[in-house]
Amino acid sequence: MTANEKIHSLRQEMKKENMAAYYVPTDDFHGSEYVSGYFKCREYLSGFTGSAGVLVVTHDFAGLWTDGRYFIQAKQQLENTEIELMKMGEPDVPTVEEFLAENLKPGDILGFDGRCVNGGFVKELKEKLSSKEIFFEGSYDLVDRFWSERPKLFFHPVWELELSQSGISRREKLALIREKMEEKGADAHLLTSLEDIAWLLNLRGEDVHCNPVFLSYLYITKDDCILFAGNRERDTEVFSKDIRQHLSEDGVRLQCYKDVYEFTAGLSAKKVLLNPKTVNQRLLDNLSVHCSLISSGNFTTALKALKNETELCNMRNAHIKDGAAVTKFLYYMKEYKKDLAAGQWKGDPLTEIKAAEILEGFRKKQDGYLGPSFDPIMAYGEHGAIVHYSAAKETDAALKAERFLLSDTGGHYKDGTTDITRTISLAAGSLSEEEKRHYTLVLKANLALLSAKFPKGVCGNSLDTLAREPLWAEGLDFNHGTGHGVGYILSVHEGPNAFRTYRGKGKADMTAIVPGMITSDEPGLYFEGKYGIRLENLIECVEEENGFYGFRPLTFVPFDRESIDPSLLNNHEKNILNSYHKQVYDKINICLGEKEKEWLKEETAPIN
Repeated sequence: MTANEKIHSLRQEMKKENMAAYYVPTDDFHGSEYVSGYFKCREYLSGFTGSAGVLVVTHDFAGLWTDGRYFIQAKQQLENTEIELMKMGEPDVPTVEEFLAENLKPGDILGFDGRCVNGGFVKELKEKLSSKEIFFEGSYDLVDRFWSERPKLFFHPVWELELSQSGISRREKLALIREKMEEKGADAHLLTSLEDIAWLLNLRGEDVHCNPVFLSYLYITKDDCILFAGNRERDTEVFSKDIRQHLSEDGVRLQCYKDVYEFTAGLSAKKVLLNPKTVNQRLLDNLSVHCSLISSGNFTTALKALKNETELCNMRNAHIKDGAAVTKFLYYMKEYKKDLAAGQWKGDPLTEIKAAEILEGFRKKQDGYLGPSFDPIMAYGEHGAIVHYSAAKETDAALKAERFLLSDTGGHYKDGTTDITRTISLAAGSLSEEEKRHYTLVLKANLALLSAKFPKGVCGNSLDTLAREPLWAEGLDFNHGTGHGVGYILSVHEGPNAFRTYRGKGKADMTAIVPGMITSDEPGLYFEGKYGIRLENLIECVEEENGFYGFRPLTFVPFDRESIDPSLLNNHEKNILNSYHKQVYDKINICLGEKEKEWLKEETAPIN
């Protein structure tokens, strides 16, 4: 079926339930950023494949709301459909809540799958629509009724972190959470965020593509802990005998994943602590009947953002291996460019997909490599302007001896998670003055954040402006955050730390950046139809000798020397760049072959 035919089918189901509108998010039952195929209803209906966005369908309108990372991609993928692109945060574009408030009539029914919509959003929506007397119906998954080839829910084997990986035991982590529960006066705590559960239990899985998590819920009391996971209560295919024994020794009982709804419906007279922004509405409805709810953020979220010394040491080690793999790839691409320009390349030119496979091959040779931390963004030429571009068979561009190649990739290792972006020139001759200028401006932005010094209490929104200032001075900007937190063998996008400033609607990021946090530093510039440039390192917040905070690079890969215009760098920026490049060479050269090492030495030589 086409997108329009799917929207028509949805409207037919809406009529059966007397619904005026139906809300389709990009969430699973846990509020995850990335979801498995079973939960991709929004993608199935619209054809838009980005990782963020919601679809709202009425009987005479269909709209997709997404953020600035996906404006170009969504425009292309929604072409020839009736679905209207709603650019979030742009002037005169209503929020989903504002749209519903304006278009629903008193007595209308708004439908959604309550398992895929968090309770916090529903509460806010009810408050904003209170004057309209709108009815909310979260009992039906309407898309399931006509999605004939819907992917199945799979439960893959779970594996356990050693203490040399986690740095703190599961028993100790549970004790910390129980202390927090006692402070809040809670009898129980319901945890539904997959990353938080995986971190707390020192377990990892592969139920979500590129995210080492497993489908689960966790219910904790003072003296009990129930993990809802797997197809059966004693699922030996998911939990090995050893892991089940270890869980039991730490007081963790296993129950079937789907049993959580019956379990929560049967609870009574409990004060249950939970995060309504991640707990789905169906669970909230079950609990609110007989229990008192204590709303709070997940304690685990803040705890896992502050990496312990074991995690930090392991992450540094993972980045050396990853830096070697990416540096080998950059050398390979530069040699490819030379051969292609000289007519010495044998066979067809490389493509975006093939280039991503080559980089993945270098990563696979590294010790302890587990797999990619997200689908690769290998974007050539004008594709680089699509912030979260993903090459497909239909778009897979051949790489010629010209233009920029933007490579945004990452990996999971047994000792950490990586995320790195480099933009390199594939031009046989010199880049244009404009291309070099834009590249160097992005480099200046990256270095400005890397070299920041700030007192305790400074938040991510303030630091975000430091990276943007070199671009703002030239009347330029980019429409995404400057950086996001990164998990430890977990989600590549992890809160609460971030470098992000909202303009217009929304709230600025007010999380203080403190030692132990790992965050990305990834400014960019994007010119639709021409090219995109993004330069990303992961950086670790550290305390300086004077009590101020600063950053230490975790990523060690050279910037593209031939794309830099040294005349645009001041002496301070040159010193920062030269110092960084010296570290790159010192840490990475021993992992390279002789020719690669010679190239890296030239690439990281001081710029005067």
